[in-house]
Amino acid sequence: MRLLDRYLLRELLSPLAYCLGGFFIFWTSSDLFERIDRFKEAHVGVPDVVRYYVIRAPEFLDVVLPVALLLALLYALTQHARNNEITAMRAAGISLWRLAAPYLLIGLLASIGLFVVNEKFAPDAEERADALISRTGRRPDGRSPAPQAVIRNLGFMNARDGHNWAIKEFNAETLTMLNPLIVSPGTNGAPTWFYASSAVYSNGVWVFFNAREYRSDPAAEASPVPTLQFPVLARPDLKETPEEIRSEVLINQRAGARRRHHAELPLSDIRSYLALHPDLTPATRSWLYTRLHSRIASPWKCFVVVLIALPFGASSGRRNIFAGVAGSIGICLAYFTVMEISQAAGTAGHLPAWIAGWLPNLSFALIALWLIHRVR
Repeated sequence: MRLLDRYLLRELLSPLAYCLGGFFIFWTSSDLFERIDRFKEAHVGVPDVVRYYVIRAPEFLDVVLPVALLLALLYALTQHARNNEITAMRAAGISLWRLAAPYLLIGLLASIGLFVVNEKFAPDAEERADALISRTGRRPDGRSPAPQAVIRNLGFMNARDGHNWAIKEFNAETLTMLNPLIVSPGTNGAPTWFYASSAVYSNGVWVFFNAREYRSDPAAEASPVPTLQFPVLARPDLKETPEEIRSEVLINQRAGARRRHHAELPLSDIRSYLALHPDLTPATRSWLYTRLHSRIASPWKCFVVVLIALPFGASSGRRNIFAGVAGSIGICLAYFTVMEISQAAGTAGHLPAWIAGWLPNLSFALIALWLIHRVR
């Protein structure tokens, strides 16, 4: 790496660290003021509160990291412009794109890192943080809190294989079920009713206990007839995994939310749901595919903000540093406005899903490229 690249990176990473630290302190303080009474009632210690916010930190990175990167870039570039360093670099024959190479590298790495964080840590960060408080905290009477509730009265439809599940209780942590009932198509159109007192997912196979199977004749009105009974029965033919069941629950919950285009849905859950439900309603299909493309496009806003910052910060001339702050605020407001409109339009089916997901990045990237071309 050239000396110039190291210098530019050093001048960028320092304000970036300050911005991220300042945003994190502000976010933590405001959230702590809202939850401090709950922490007191649960008798949660300071170390557990710290762990709570460390677990929840990935939640705010999706919004804060691009804003902090944009602000740090505009600050660093404005400082270089005020000191005539950019003019000197350009006069020495260094093109704007070569000058921007370390910044583009940081934007690329930030985008990849944000994608990993969004998929692996952010979706269930709040649930894991709440579970930490539930495990370590105490009730006001001094007793340990009740265990985390399982999902009750769960209906799960696998349209791919034609299996309809009705589950009294499902525990996603222990991978166990109580009173599962599975209705599947049988031979000659006669449905099969499979019932068990409990089940557990072990070694990639559902194992049922006190299992009974019933068959009914669609041509007759008689009650289903018992055909098989097993104390323990493994069903490798049932391909539904706990992850697919969990994705069913998650997406059904998000589908009922008022502003569902804000739902945090990992790509794995979306793909599992689409595989199990090939015949979706137009409204559900528009919503899910919009979320799918938005999920892929969202981390790349880190790379886009680098392109946006270049023409605003690298233009020659002495300018006030606060102009960069004001510029970053205006750019962020415009970006999130376009994102809100495109997400709502895609969810409602007024825009193709891929356009709704990628429109903010594509539009601002094209504007940035046009402005970079005009920079002298």
